[in-house]
Amino acid sequence: MTYKIGVDVGGTFTDFLIMDEGGNPGVFKILSTPEDPSIAVMRGFDAMAEASGMDPASFLSRVEIIVHGTTVTTNAVLTGSTAKTGLLTTRGFRDALQMRRGIREELYNNRYLPPPPIVPRHLRIPVAERTDHTGRKVEGIQLVDVEKGIEAFQKRGIEAVAVCFMHAYANPDHETLASERIKALMPEAYLSVSSKILPQVRFYDRVSTTVLNAAVGPILKRYLSNLTRKLKSGGFKGILLIMQSNGGVTSPEAVTELAASTLLSGPAAAPVAGIAYTHLHGERDFITIDMGGTSFDAALIKDSEPMITTDGKVNRYALALPMMEINTIGAGGGSIAWIDEGGLLKMGPKSAGANPGPACYGLGGTEPTCSDANLVLGYLNEDYFAGGRIKLDRQGAEKAVTQKIAGPLRMDLVSAAYGMCHIMNVNMASAIREISVQRGFDPREFLLVCAGGAGPIHAAMIAAELEIPRILIPKESSIFCAAGMLLSDLKHDFVRTYHTLLSKKAVDLSRLQSLVGELRAEGEGVLAMERIPPDRRLYRFFLDLRYVRQYHEVSVSMDEESITSFYEERLKEAFHSQHDRLYGYSLKEEGTEVELVNIRMTAVGLTDKPTFRKEDYRGRDPGDCLKGKRAVFIPSRMEFENVAVFDGNRMGHGHSLKGPAVIEQVNTTIFVPPEYEITCDAYGSYLMTVCH
Repeated sequence: MTYKIGVDVGGTFTDFLIMDEGGNPGVFKILSTPEDPSIAVMRGFDAMAEASGMDPASFLSRVEIIVHGTTVTTNAVLTGSTAKTGLLTTRGFRDALQMRRGIREELYNNRYLPPPPIVPRHLRIPVAERTDHTGRKVEGIQLVDVEKGIEAFQKRGIEAVAVCFMHAYANPDHETLASERIKALMPEAYLSVSSKILPQVRFYDRVSTTVLNAAVGPILKRYLSNLTRKLKSGGFKGILLIMQSNGGVTSPEAVTELAASTLLSGPAAAPVAGIAYTHLHGERDFITIDMGGTSFDAALIKDSEPMITTDGKVNRYALALPMMEINTIGAGGGSIAWIDEGGLLKMGPKSAGANPGPACYGLGGTEPTCSDANLVLGYLNEDYFAGGRIKLDRQGAEKAVTQKIAGPLRMDLVSAAYGMCHIMNVNMASAIREISVQRGFDPREFLLVCAGGAGPIHAAMIAAELEIPRILIPKESSIFCAAGMLLSDLKHDFVRTYHTLLSKKAVDLSRLQSLVGELRAEGEGVLAMERIPPDRRLYRFFLDLRYVRQYHEVSVSMDEESITSFYEERLKEAFHSQHDRLYGYSLKEEGTEVELVNIRMTAVGLTDKPTFRKEDYRGRDPGDCLKGKRAVFIPSRMEFENVAVFDGNRMGHGHSLKGPAVIEQVNTTIFVPPEYEITCDAYGSYLMTVCH
């Protein structure tokens, strides 16, 4: 028997999905170890080995593939614990990193200061050199400046060096010379060069991305070296792949060079998993939500294609690498309730995390959290959390909510707990509106795919806020991102800048074709190194387009033939339609000229996916799965009712019931309000719909 494993390191739990060669899944959750995430990862493998009746070494020797999503780079940026980084940049532009785009993030808030630059000014070393936007060398590089910078970096114990010169995307020669000198004099330093990381226009985006990559590079390199060493010594001989922010996977060697591509690697797996699960129901338009212990992630998928952005931010720092357009807020089971200066109840973004965790965990936590409120309201079973492995402390939860929320607000315990729960639901609904309504989509037209250990409790209440009539709760919802990792393909993104009017008179067709050829050759080279056979390689092209004098571009997906043959009207029509959908208007009728800014390509290596197994039909009546009844708070009636509690691990294909009810699984709980009914599909997932 051989296995494939998906691993998702979260702020509270580390999730595992194991699939054997017959397609049988297994779900495991281990408390995360923030001080060293690899500890929880190895504990998870030990737990899987024990469940399989094998010693850890024998078990790991049977694992073919491990796909791993990591938060080590994200946490480093969020906590300010990045590697000590130096920057070499064109003379006269050393302050661009701190000046940012010159745009105030909160227009009417004069006190809203930008975050401190990752590289302080004294470590931003100017280098005499200059290349113009056409790639012409205006001033040769003074390598003596590079050497002075290296000397300063060595004196200050710099771990990583970023190199970003003006217009290096058009001609990388100066950056190449500088990087060669750094490799010779600082061979131990992690090196991040903009012409390799992000060869495109917009200097601030490029320098910020290059610096971010340098700042997290040594941290990711150490973590992966540590993890691979532990796996090898533990008996693992298979393939380790790392999840990226673009929804694809790659090798540890490749991702170490482009460390910034992992800054949102965990949440990026949810849309990938969503595509697979909704395809079984013939759905192509859906919204995924993932509520874990620390955060809440929402993503919109249209026509089975996740939204991709190159205008991302991590802790307010610009990151221009392609990534899934995911809205993440601090809303999870561990989100802490607090009262602001005006006496208003707030939830999050601060979380109790894995240690000490919510008060109900009994691990020393005293702050009231969302999980504590859910326990007070009856949604959680104190004797069956994590399948009974964790005994919840009801008195601790009630004490925390009473002392910190109910007492100060002069409310009773239940009202305070419901207020906490309701605010969480409103916050999560608002996060969904940002990626739907604000992007020109009506969320009521989409299927809501709910995941995360805490998500199914809140799914129906969030859907009610948005008037979404249908909810899909996958069988593996509690480890949804781990499942998505096993369903991901290898992906690599490439870009070339070509700024010109989008017209036959202005476009140099031979140059356009040459750039497309460069992108394809680069992609083929990487996929060939990863031993992907030619028949399993795909290449997807995108054009960054905008109206003349516009500031922002719109990325438009186009087939290669339309670009290389330059079907002008087809390209323009696709842009007008995309612009109209995003912003509610287009300038097609006005005849406004369109500009091309960048050509992008995603090289995809198709991987073998686990298969979904159908279950035998077991009839509609789930009576033999009834565990009993307990008092649960019903929001629409604002009172407790004794509702039926079902064993979700025993429910199967065809089982159907009408709310109010609670379905308990080992790693999650589903609350079905009286306005909804729920049915178990052929693959063990649940479809919850509004009663008619």
